[in-house]
Amino acid sequence: MAKQKFYVVWEGKKPGVYRTWAECQAQTEHYTGAKYKSYESGAEAEAAYKAGWKGNWGTGAAAPGTGKSKAASPFKRSAAAEASSEIDYDSISVDVGTRGNPGPVEYKGVDTQTGDIIFSCGPIKKGTNNLGEFLAIVHALALLNKEGSRRTVYSDSVNAMKWVKQKKVATTLPRDASTEEIWTLVDRAERWLQTHTYTNKVLKWQTKEWGEIKADYGRK
Repeated sequence: MAKQKFYVVWEGKKPGVYRTWAECQAQTEHYTGAKYKSYESGAEAEAAYKAGWKGNWGTGAAAPGTGKSKAASPFKRSAAAEASSEIDYDSISVDVGTRGNPGPVEYKGVDTQTGDIIFSCGPIKKGTNNLGEFLAIVHALALLNKEGSRRTVYSDSVNAMKWVKQKKVATTLPRDASTEEIWTLVDRAERWLQTHTYTNKVLKWQTKEWGEIKADYGRK
């Protein structure tokens, strides 16, 4: 059973503490400059809400749990932004939605600033979470490459980012009739990586600092 999380919304349609991702998303989706974050307990969330976003969200005055100051503002739009320090809002954020792992898979890419959907795919009959994340990243890179854009791509999947860098997936998902659709897409994505170059940064979305990635499906 999934552990209960609590969501703090400092800047949104209606700031407060919420018990579900759906409630949090309703307050932050399409809200420019939304500031929100998840916590493991209600008491921690209430304390963070009362303390305000500056010491808890993004790169405020200090990184939670470190006591170390960070120089950059989390709201600066910069193509050179590093994942560990600030959000680069001139970017595409991707995520996957699954029902079972393996199971039906869908993915999408959204504008990190607005949350507007840029592309989506699925549901694909059968696949895994990591394969969906891999496809989403490559889809974003191919689209940006076609547009001649150097926008950053954010993902919250370390495995998928590693596969993109290696230009090859490493999965135990068998190749059979039930997985033919996703393997066709994966093979195509690998070929694209092997035959194209790109300068876009593919960065890890820092969920603990920034809250759920903008493309999140809310299936926690």
